[in-house]
Amino acid sequence: MDRHTPQQRSKNMSAVKSTGTSFELALGKALWQEGLRYRKNNKTVFGKPDFTFKKYKLAVFVDSEFFHGKDFETKKKPATNAEFWEKKISRNIERDKEVNEYLTSHGWTVLRFWSNEVKKNLNGCIAIIKETISSAAAEG
Repeated sequence: MDRHTPQQRSKNMSAVKSTGTSFELALGKALWQEGLRYRKNNKTVFGKPDFTFKKYKLAVFVDSEFFHGKDFETKKKPATNAEFWEKKISRNIERDKEVNEYLTSHGWTVLRFWSNEVKKNLNGCIAIIKETISSAAAEG
């Protein structure tokens, strides 16, 4: 049973951001400080990655654990409106796979980080991105 009224739940869910989350902002600022220049939510790249480095054909996504289904098979499912959430999160997982397959088949490298990974190990995420760019620059 939901402890919020439908109006309150609607207000809460409408406040959830799809872009510009605190994790994306933290990663973006750190990339900028490292001298790495990127495009944010580039609509010209399939899947609209959070960060794109077109020169190196690198797409970076920062995914929320809940909405992108981290450990979805083993985690406790939402009790309220369970059928909706099951369908929504399953489709998000499926779409993430489709985006990955499309981009890799077109020569892109795709990096996906969980938001908690960015939060807990920002420097590690930056290192992975820099390493990927370095190897792409060496090849190209």
